[in-house]
Amino acid sequence: MTPCLLPDNRMRPFFWKAALYLICLCCGPAIESFGFEIPKLEFEPRQYVCTRATGPLTIDGKLDEQAWELAAPTSEFVDIEGPVQPAPTYPTSVRMLWDDNYFYIAAQMEEPHVWGTLEERDSVIYHDNDFEVFIDPDGDNHLYYELEINALGTEWDLMLVRPYRDGGPAINAWDIQGLKTAVHVDGTINDPGDEDSGWSVEIAIPWDVLGQAAGRPSPPEPGNIWRVNFSRVQWRTRIVDGRYEKLTDPATGKSLPENNWVWSPQGLIAMHYPEMWGEVVFAPEAFTDFDSASTEHQAITAAAALMPVYYLQKQWFEDHGHFASSLDELGVPAGLSPLPGEWFLSLETCGSGFTARLDTPYGTATIDQYGRLERKP
Repeated sequence: MTPCLLPDNRMRPFFWKAALYLICLCCGPAIESFGFEIPKLEFEPRQYVCTRATGPLTIDGKLDEQAWELAAPTSEFVDIEGPVQPAPTYPTSVRMLWDDNYFYIAAQMEEPHVWGTLEERDSVIYHDNDFEVFIDPDGDNHLYYELEINALGTEWDLMLVRPYRDGGPAINAWDIQGLKTAVHVDGTINDPGDEDSGWSVEIAIPWDVLGQAAGRPSPPEPGNIWRVNFSRVQWRTRIVDGRYEKLTDPATGKSLPENNWVWSPQGLIAMHYPEMWGEVVFAPEAFTDFDSASTEHQAITAAAALMPVYYLQKQWFEDHGHFASSLDELGVPAGLSPLPGEWFLSLETCGSGFTARLDTPYGTATIDQYGRLERKP
């Protein structure tokens, strides 16, 4: 949590308590007994100001237009678990732009040995080294988009009804109609005989497709914040008989786990925790800093306080076969319920479901047994 962002000092104690609660919940010794995985990081998403493109873009993977030069790069990627793991071996950064027709994404990845094997569309692309995009326009953890692409330019696009942790199916048949992608390799692909500089990916996603399940204006209105994250999957390889081969565990013969490098750290090895994704605010052409005092950012930050209740309920269900009927039974500290001033947290359990509700000066947020996090003014 980020108490300093709150203009009303009366609200700060709540966020300190919520942050302390989340840290204790995620990092304390009791975490070892949890069957339901939870992020081991405080809610602190990376932020990016996505400005309008200043000129036309040719999607060829080369990122040589002036519009890309003017777009600020994100901070370099980190390990998916955050600072508890070593920094990535090779740097990765992303730039973003938008216009009336497309959401543009460009990734640059340093890589001395560029390779790829999968050529059929909608293959499980992360079995190769790849670059991945995740977009949740309204930040409700449901109906979000995923796009993966490897160095051969092979695409896999899908829509998630809800996260896998909540039984959500992936709709592989969903395609991004009008999608434009291109890959540029600075070197030679699948040639172990030389050393490459890396590869870059350029993507243009039509707003009319994103708008099909966005739950909000698409293209966005200036100032809107969308939840977005990026991942780079990197396998450890060796050269055998003139080709790349994944390193394996001698005891099992299976490939060693891949590295997962991301823009906004997840706090666990799982991308499908949308509540941990970054915040992308859409702005006019002139570059401005991220507005941490914006109403939408404040509402996102406040709603995140419901996630610990959801995590506890999921674990309670694993332990008892039903959800807790009250906050007291769930063990939510008194510092969170009831809340001081204009904040109020409540929990309603009915049959096989529950709804936790948080009323704040920034609106009302709710979360249910499927992890759907809704915000209303």
